[in-house]
Amino acid sequence: MNEQSGITLEHPQTREAWRENLARIGAAEGFYEEIGKEHTALYVERGKTLIVTFENLDHIYERDDDKMPWGYGFVESRGWSMLGLMAHGWSWYRDESVFDFFDRLRDEGFFEKFDKVVFYGASMGGYAACTFSAAAPGATVVAISPQATLDREVAPWETRYHKAWRRDYNSRYGYAPDMIATACEVHLFYDPRASLDAMHAALFRGDNIRKYRCRFMGHRIASLWLQLGILKPVIEGSVSGNLTTSEFYTLLRGRRENPRFQKEMLQRLQSENRPRLLIRYCEAVLERRRAPHFRKAMREARQSLKA
Repeated sequence: MNEQSGITLEHPQTREAWRENLARIGAAEGFYEEIGKEHTALYVERGKTLIVTFENLDHIYERDDDKMPWGYGFVESRGWSMLGLMAHGWSWYRDESVFDFFDRLRDEGFFEKFDKVVFYGASMGGYAACTFSAAAPGATVVAISPQATLDREVAPWETRYHKAWRRDYNSRYGYAPDMIATACEVHLFYDPRASLDAMHAALFRGDNIRKYRCRFMGHRIASLWLQLGILKPVIEGSVSGNLTTSEFYTLLRGRRENPRFQKEMLQRLQSENRPRLLIRYCEAVLERRRAPHFRKAMREARQSLKA
């Protein structure tokens, strides 16, 4: 039960029933809109802070909990309003219907109703958060592992996301580093050791940008933050404007005890062929927990040194 609205959140099994449920919630609490053939928007009105989120609709449907956009439960619990944009595939939101949607909200003064507007997204959603923030000058942007563009002329080194290469990244809301020029603050999180993400991050420049280096976290930073329990504090700090680099890196310290982070670190050391450092790292992990995979990797590293 949604205590503020009195709406009961159902968990329908079929996609059609699920989308009907989203439409019902939107009709009762804000609006629900099909944007062209590839995108959907759900707006839930609460307080004077608006969080605009961008996600893949398939990922939302596959969740085991409430099958709602990421921001729904978290944002609502803080009394914030939410506008959740959902892509029905890997579209990168490159659709004239989406452009028209944000133009309309801008022209109707939708964003001006709020004291604070925050655009949030990761990867494809991070790209969208940056580009569409241009519709709300003065907004805050929280972008995790964002792309600057997938234009083959500008980023020919980007070898991922083949399905989205054919899209047009030079029309309205196109080049993300240009679109954030009117943002108040841009919080950009990326792994500098993930070469492609680091190259995208390097294209974002400006006095309004704060970059946070998430070393050894790879591309899927947000999912690891969820495991560490720091995603919400990071978002809250970004929204309030109180997040400092020192506070952020203090939050990251918990990654050292996280099994997924430890595994990715091990794989990194193996790929870099650093057996002595790998042995020391495995010893540190094995002091904390039982980890047969690390014991095997340590044994193999020692054998390689003897060869």
